[in-house]
Amino acid sequence: MRVLVIDDEERLAETIRRALTAEGFVVEIAHDGHKGFEMAATGAFDVIVLDIMLPGKHGYQIVRELRNRRIWTPVLMLSAKDGEYDLADAFDLGADDYLTKPFSFIVLIARLRALLRRGAPERPTVLTAGTLSLDPAGRRVTRRDETLILTPREFGLLEFLIRHRDDVVTKTEILHSVWDAHYEGADNVVEVYIGYLRKKIDAPFALATIETVRGVGYRLRSDS
Repeated sequence: MRVLVIDDEERLAETIRRALTAEGFVVEIAHDGHKGFEMAATGAFDVIVLDIMLPGKHGYQIVRELRNRRIWTPVLMLSAKDGEYDLADAFDLGADDYLTKPFSFIVLIARLRALLRRGAPERPTVLTAGTLSLDPAGRRVTRRDETLILTPREFGLLEFLIRHRDDVVTKTEILHSVWDAHYEGADNVVEVYIGYLRKKIDAPFALATIETVRGVGYRLRSDS
């Protein structure tokens, strides 16, 4: 699950990043409105955490322009203000939720999962590949009605594969999306986690749905 945090308070943004990363989210940060809008406009994120007061481009302006472009990524707005007019303005412009600073990180994570459960209009709430199902918001994976227990990293890797089911994805694409855009470690960590996933989602069911495409990467196939 990819989260974009747009907040000019660098310390707060980094604290949010650490908290969300610990819960299995992949987080990118922008510290000004112009950069944040450019990143958000790609549509590459599952949810956006957006501060209202930003340099360059105001948070209200960002969400309004995203909706005008028919980009429906769920947006949770943050504000140091506390007033019903701020709340009404955020919702009128197309925001999906609202938190006032300071806030509980437990509440923030719960709100983000609720937004992911609701999803953007064009995005299914539960992702499937044959008998394999993954619920991003509920963080639940099942195969043939059996619940599978995955670590946060394994969950993130499986979510990426299932969103690109039947397509070949490279190690670089996986590292960028599941680890970090600036990850500098060895890429064989992908092979290790692919092995972990195979033991959990394939081996117990006598399946081999995660394929190695030699010299290219990996592909998750739907089992018949």
